[in-house]
Amino acid sequence: MSDASINASTARAEGHENEAGFGDYFALLKPRVMSLVVFTAFVGLMAAPASVHPVVGFCAILFIAIGGGASGALNMWWDADIDRIMKRTKRRPIPSGKVEEGEALALGLALSGMSVIMLALATNIFAGAFLAFTIFFYVVVYSMWLKRSTPQNIVIGGAAGAFPPVIGWIAATGSMAIEPWLMFALVFMWTPPHFWALALFMRSDYDDAGVPMLTVTHGRPATRRHILVYTALLALFALGAAFSGIGGPIYLTVAVVMNALFLRGAFRIWRRDEDASEADNFKVERSFFKLSLLYLFLHFGAILAEALLKPYGLGGWA
Repeated sequence: MSDASINASTARAEGHENEAGFGDYFALLKPRVMSLVVFTAFVGLMAAPASVHPVVGFCAILFIAIGGGASGALNMWWDADIDRIMKRTKRRPIPSGKVEEGEALALGLALSGMSVIMLALATNIFAGAFLAFTIFFYVVVYSMWLKRSTPQNIVIGGAAGAFPPVIGWIAATGSMAIEPWLMFALVFMWTPPHFWALALFMRSDYDDAGVPMLTVTHGRPATRRHILVYTALLALFALGAAFSGIGGPIYLTVAVVMNALFLRGAFRIWRRDEDASEADNFKVERSFFKLSLLYLFLHFGAILAEALLKPYGLGGWA
């Protein structure tokens, strides 16, 4: 076989290896983030004081999930340059060469338009408009503006991830109330300590990419202090929600236990020894990060349990 034939065969093989599959396009939607969007939106829908037909409810969650995925695709399109630098993100579809940037942009825009229109048709215009605002906030306000310009990127930008339970509530009722904003506050106040803990043991990534995360601009000691302060404020919101329309004895029990553990973890991070081994520090920070995932899941799981038990007179304070 000639050298030309060998080179052509190699090129075809490499092209085949880099060819995008369904999994690559699905990865553009950030399925892990989407799962949080789906779960919190579902809890918002179920906690709302309104009867929703199962088909309507399914469609609402489906289109909210698609809207969340569209946001992820547009975020990956915009952040492709820094994703190529960061170890945590360099295997994503665009940096790995599986998907072209233009394809991600087209997919994100198409799914955004479809999700907003279909949610409005399936539920109400207010819900569709709020989903459109959420996509805009995540892509434009957070990704394009805040993420690369201020260490408060996660604090303000965290609102994008906190909107889904509000959208779920609006999809069910077509109106606002204090309860969905309590769920919003729960996610909003949880986001900074969750991501700052990640930044503590992934700091080199943000340094290399030039992202002004708090660990980069203010250092690790300041970040640990911020984690402790925000965790304390989060505990106040979380415990306060127990005595609202979405709370009850189940939620209160979960909130007391989980916030005690979360405060303990934040205190350990704040008090940790700068001279300790890197492995020990990594263990403390990673442990807190994992606990933060369980923290949010159990709080929203408790809200869901209270909502499901209310028709039987077992949920809430009644």
